[in-house]
Amino acid sequence: MSNFADIVQQLNTAFSSGRTRDVAFREKQLQNLLRMYEENHAEMARALAADLRKHKQEAYLMEIEFLMNDLRSTIFKLRDWVKPDRPEKTMVNMMDGVFIYKDPYGVVLVMGAWNYPLQVTLVPVAAAIAAGNCVLIKPSEVAPATSRFIAETIPKYLDQDCYRVVEGGVKETSELLKQKFDYIFYTGSGRVGRIVHQACNENLTPCTLELGGKSPCYIDSTADIAIATKRILWGKFINAGQTCIAPDYVLCSKSVQKQFLEEARSVLKEWYGENAKDSPDLCRIINQQHFQRLSSMIKGANVAIGGDMDASEKYIAPTVLIDVKAGDPVMQDEIFGPILPILTVESPQEAINFINARSQALVVYIFTQDATTQELFIHRTTSGSMCLNDTIMQYTVESLPFGGVGPSGMGAYHGKYGFDSFTHKKSCLMKDFNALGEKLASSRYPPYSDSKLSFLSTLLKKRQGFSIRFLPYALMFGVGVASALIVQCITERRN
Repeated sequence: MSNFADIVQQLNTAFSSGRTRDVAFREKQLQNLLRMYEENHAEMARALAADLRKHKQEAYLMEIEFLMNDLRSTIFKLRDWVKPDRPEKTMVNMMDGVFIYKDPYGVVLVMGAWNYPLQVTLVPVAAAIAAGNCVLIKPSEVAPATSRFIAETIPKYLDQDCYRVVEGGVKETSELLKQKFDYIFYTGSGRVGRIVHQACNENLTPCTLELGGKSPCYIDSTADIAIATKRILWGKFINAGQTCIAPDYVLCSKSVQKQFLEEARSVLKEWYGENAKDSPDLCRIINQQHFQRLSSMIKGANVAIGGDMDASEKYIAPTVLIDVKAGDPVMQDEIFGPILPILTVESPQEAINFINARSQALVVYIFTQDATTQELFIHRTTSGSMCLNDTIMQYTVESLPFGGVGPSGMGAYHGKYGFDSFTHKKSCLMKDFNALGEKLASSRYPPYSDSKLSFLSTLLKKRQGFSIRFLPYALMFGVGVASALIVQCITERRN
C-alpha cells in the first residue's frame, strides 16, 4: 500500500512524457495485448476454471474470444477514431477552423469484477490504452486465479512505465482510492460503486460505473414460448447466474407461467441431465459468502424447479420459484445467482407499472411478437439497454453502447464507446489574421453603436434549415458558372 502513491506518480511521469499520445505507440501496445491473449488463452481458460469452474465453451465465447475480437476491432479502427472531428460551422465561423480533438485523460484506474474477471477488466483496459492513457489495473481479489494471471502476465507484454497492475482486497482498494486519478472505471456492485463515486467526488474525478440491478423479463402469450424459454434460461444460468445482465425475474400471466415451466423442465433436463450437479457445463458459485446469500433466498420459497444445494461444492441447481411476491427476500436485491423467480401479472401495463416502481434496471427484456406491446415497453420504461425476444445478446453488438442508468450505472463502453469514455473531447477554434475576417469581426470592438449591434445580431441569428456545410461547393459552382459566362461573353464578342 505504501507504494501506491509512488506507482501513480510513476504513471503520471510517463504520461507527461507524451509517450502514450503517440498513436503508433498505442497500436504497438494493443498488438502486444492481443499477442498476450493469443499466446496465453489456455492459461486464461484454466484460471477461469479455477475461480468459477467455468466450462471451456463459456470461457472462450464469453471472455477470451470476446476480448480478442474487441481488441482486433479497436486496432483496425483506431486511426479513424483518433482523427479530430470537424463539426458543422455557422456563418460566423465560415472562415475559421473548428475542431474537436480526442485528448487522453491522463492516468486512469480500471477496477475489474470477479464474475467475468478477464472480460470486464481487460476490455476497458484496451479502450483506455487506445485513448492514450496510462493505466493502473486492479483485478478483483474475489477471483484470485485470474487476478494472479493478470498481475503476472501483463508486465511481460505491456510497457511497465505506462501500464501497471496492483492486487489486493478491501483494505488495499480503499487506500488505492485515496490516490488522485484522472479517470476511474469501475465494474461491480452498487454498494461499492457508491464508495468509488464518493472517492471520485473528492477530486472531481470523472468516472464510469458499470453496476447492475434487477433486470426484468416480460413474456406474453404471443411469444414463441419454446424458443423464449431456451433463451431466458440460457441467459439466466450461464456462469451460474452470476451475470450482471442476466434476467433477474420473470413477469407473465398464469397461463404463460404454466407453459414456461413445462418447457423449462424439458430444456434443463436436455441441457444438464437428470442430475445437474454432475453436468460439466454448470459453473459454481464464486465463494461461500455468496453461496449462503443465495441459499437463504430459496429457503421458505415455493420451488417449482431445482432448489438442490451443496455447500461443499458451492453448487446451487438451476432454480425457478413461483408464487413470488414483491416483498419476498428474493425480490429485494439483485439475485446474481441461478435463481429465477416468476411473478404473475395480467397485462403489459401492470408489468410496466411494476418495473417503473423500482430502480432503473441495467436491461429490460421483452418477449412478445405484438408490435404495440413492444412500443409500449420501449417508450414507457427506462433502462441501460433493452433486448426484445432474446437475452444477453445485446451485449455482443459492438455498435451499441453498454452501460446503466441511475442505480444500474453511469457511462458506457464497448467499441468506440469505450474509446470515447476514456477520451476528453477538447474543442478548438482556429483563426488566422485574415484582413477580411478581421473587418467582419471588427463590429465587436468599442466604440459600440446601434449599427454594429444590428450587424452582429443579423450575423449571429439562427435560421432554421440554413447550413453553410455545402457553401464551399456552392461557391465553387458559382465560380464555375461565372467563369463559363465570362468565357461565353468573350467568345461572342470575338465573333
